[in-house]
Amino acid sequence: MKVRNSLRALKKIPGAQIVRRRGRTFVINKKNPRMKARQG
Repeated sequence: MKVRNSLRALKKIPGAQIVRRRGRTFVINKKNPRMKARQG
């Protein structure tokens, strides 16, 4: 999982979902499980 300042670029990737958990923003991707990131 990458920790990034901005998740805007990852949001456009096919299958990406933005999820808020425990006050942090995560990007998860069911189609490409390696594509994960968090912000904050």
